[in-house]
Amino acid sequence: MHAKDILIDGYGRIREEVHDTVGGLGPDELHQRPAPGANTVAWLVWHLTRVQDDHVADAFGLDQVWLSDGWEERFGLDLPRADTGYGHTPAEVAKVRVTDAGLLTGYYDAVHEQTLGALRSLAAKDLEGVVDERWDPPVTLGVRLVSVLSDDLQHVGQAAYLKGLVQSAAA
Repeated sequence: MHAKDILIDGYGRIREEVHDTVGGLGPDELHQRPAPGANTVAWLVWHLTRVQDDHVADAFGLDQVWLSDGWEERFGLDLPRADTGYGHTPAEVAKVRVTDAGLLTGYYDAVHEQTLGALRSLAAKDLEGVVDERWDPPVTLGVRLVSVLSDDLQHVGQAAYLKGLVQSAAA
């Protein structure tokens, strides 16, 4: 198995978990907080998708799906256009609201398709190329892709846990 095939499989797992996590949740459940100031399922899924969109687009020299495909307008959030959610305050988390889970999965699916296209284009040597010199050591494409994969899996796991809390509180 080639490295790109492992990455494709890993990113596919994020997609599966995003769909499983938001599936069946209504707006109230998507925005419920287990404690004051905590993140919501909607925010976690939006954020992990924004980070993947931003980082993969930057690493491959692509346009962000959020901006180029009109997702920013569809969401209509009262946040800066390029915001990814990094460092959000509880008040900013509260601004990430959706009318239904389909908006979250639709955006994630669009980002996933762009990510798959980029991953399929990879040659093994491409993973060694430096994509971010702001770090010491500089970040290679391979490290960036694994970093996004790890971050997204953590966030979707948090969202799945939160879904369980929300559903058990309603029972």
